Amino acid sequence: MAVAVVGVSFSGPLTALVATSFLAIAFWRNAAGAVLLLPVLLAERATLTGLRPRQLTSSLVAGLFLAAHFAAWLPSLSMTTVAASTALVTTTPIWTALAARVSGVHLPPQVWWGLGLAVFGAALIAGVDVAVSWRALAGDGLALLGAVCAGGYMLAGARARQRLSTSAYSVVCYSTCAVALAVAAAVAGVPLTGFSARDWWLIAAITFCAQLLGHTLLNLVLSSVGPTVVGLAILLEVPGALLVALVLLDQVPPLLALPGMVAVVIGVALVIRAGRPAPVAEPVT
Repeated sequence: MAVAVVGVSFSGPLTALVATSFLAIAFWRNAAGAVLLLPVLLAERATLTGLRPRQLTSSLVAGLFLAAHFAAWLPSLSMTTVAASTALVTTTPIWTALAARVSGVHLPPQVWWGLGLAVFGAALIAGVDVAVSWRALAGDGLALLGAVCAGGYMLAGARARQRLSTSAYSVVCYSTCAVALAVAAAVAGVPLTGFSARDWWLIAAITFCAQLLGHTLLNLVLSSVGPTVVGLAILLEVPGALLVALVLLDQVPPLLALPGMVAVVIGVALVIRAGRPAPVAEPVT
């Protein structure tokens, strides 16, 4: 789990270093992840026995939400600081809790305290970014939108994982995400090839660190330590990304934004520790 946290902490800073389009980054990250996990699925093909096509629907929906998550979050990394973007995109449990409340689920007081604290923290970050630039504020909005889409991804993924193995779910989800991103790139006229050697190496590093070490390892420990512990561990991505961005990008977030980031992390931690709803799916960043 510690290795996985280090892996996801490199996701934002490495993405910010790539010069090519965010759609291309997300496409290759997911396409490579699906291809590399395919041998695992073939080794576990017995788990597909008796599986019906309609049982893959939730995985397909999860892949579409994942594509929307990347399309919203990755551009924010070049608009606001990596630390602020990462802190805001980790608010996914807040949105899944609100979705549960809308559907009629009772939320304990601890969840409401966490919601309030996270909203307060997000407001602090946004307030600081208003003083920086409207572009930075727009980046905050995209990071929050990415968190909302990640909530849909996790809820759909939780339903899919009731029927599918980790490898089957991941391959279908990542493949769907890659196809959706390829279509979006074609519509937008964004090339998916022709990058510099530097960008290819960075995309490979993102795939290895975030997609394989991050997603896969956290998914592996999910059954043994539980979604609450994994959810809290993912929050360590915020200080981890801040430190990596400091070293790789020489990027220091505004001092006044740091209390907001701390408030967001603590607020989300309170929601996760409240226990339910706790979506069982792999992390997203």
